[in-house]
Amino acid sequence: MKPNILYIHSHDTGRYIQPYGHAVSTPNMQGLAEFGVLFRQAFCANPTCSPSRACLLTGQYAHSNGMLGLSHRGFSLNDYSRHIIHTLKKEGYTSALAGIQHIAPKAEEPWKVIGYDKYLGEPMTAHTTACEYLDNAPEAPFFLSVGFSETHRPFPEKHPSCNPNYCMPPAPLPDTPETREDMAYGIESARILDEKIGMVLSALERNGMENNTLVICTTDHGIAFPGMKCNLTDSGIGVMLIMRGPGGFRGGKVCDSMISHVDIFPTICDLIGIQKPEWLQGESIIPVINGKSEREEIFAEVNYHAAYEPKRCVRTKRWKYIRRYDRRTRPVLPNCDDSYSKTLWMDSGWADRPPFEEALFDLVFDPHEANNLAHNSKSRDVLLDMRARLEKWMRNTDDPLLTNDAVPAPDSAMVNDPDGISPREKEMPVNA
Repeated sequence: MKPNILYIHSHDTGRYIQPYGHAVSTPNMQGLAEFGVLFRQAFCANPTCSPSRACLLTGQYAHSNGMLGLSHRGFSLNDYSRHIIHTLKKEGYTSALAGIQHIAPKAEEPWKVIGYDKYLGEPMTAHTTACEYLDNAPEAPFFLSVGFSETHRPFPEKHPSCNPNYCMPPAPLPDTPETREDMAYGIESARILDEKIGMVLSALERNGMENNTLVICTTDHGIAFPGMKCNLTDSGIGVMLIMRGPGGFRGGKVCDSMISHVDIFPTICDLIGIQKPEWLQGESIIPVINGKSEREEIFAEVNYHAAYEPKRCVRTKRWKYIRRYDRRTRPVLPNCDDSYSKTLWMDSGWADRPPFEEALFDLVFDPHEANNLAHNSKSRDVLLDMRARLEKWMRNTDDPLLTNDAVPAPDSAMVNDPDGISPREKEMPVNA
């Protein structure tokens, strides 16, 4: 019998949950990890909301699948038939969406644009409608996507037990009253997320489907704090990823191999024993969890979020290389969500700190990627190697930045001025 696929995804969570050692109580995700596989080095392929999901669900990088920016701002996939549900449908699967999808424009029924068989309801009720679906699950194997709005800003009111005085703000932020207050709100949002995930997992178990369902629990990218979401440092592309189910995804294992979101689609193909579509750009992780192979490198990119900010990166176990392609002398501030933490950085002169054109970080001695070695003569050989790796990937994937000065947005896209908000975009939300 073919396994069911339960894809649970959140907004802006990064790895800030209990299984990764953070002081964020998420007992349901902790339990999932203790009976499944926890990937400590999982990364998204694009640390912005719509492109990240699109990369996972098509098995392609954003510049290949066409999702260069946010769907609610006019960006879309080149071909929605490359969404994984269409490959699964040919194998007898039915599909359902509960909550957020964020890869189709806000048409009247975007779930139909994607191709889901059934839409279960809005994000705020995704946990309850997903439970109802599992209580009345179809006989055919299913792909159920459950998308939560947590932990996206704005955060809810913090729980009385979460005292900001005892919160540790995330790196790379300083420990101040503002950042502690900000993190306290984020912790409460993560608690709510975990509670909802727990309800869905309980419904799976009470209906006897736990053993024949691959659970994929992940998020789109890093948390919505300055220097994290929308950035190619590990704090931006590092994501939680917990998988539990048949095919070796059991036993409370921890995997330290690098994994990319583009690897999920080919993994599902291997799990159910079908041929992989020719467009896939990822690698199955089933050999990885069986100790038979390991990725040498992962890649990620940014094109558009609220504003245009083209950049690319390659990461190995030890090194990270990031290159920017706009040669700006100021940060692209609209791409950072408004928050107490952003205000602190702005008041401290963030707008006057020029971004680097290229950066090289030694992740062993500099895990927070603060010491740029791109101009250090002792790192010259590593720099040349990492440049070559990135350029090879860009050639192999037909990255438009290799031959064009810019990656063009569709005419319908709403894009902010990098230095602020243009008049025609004032009604568009910056935070997404």
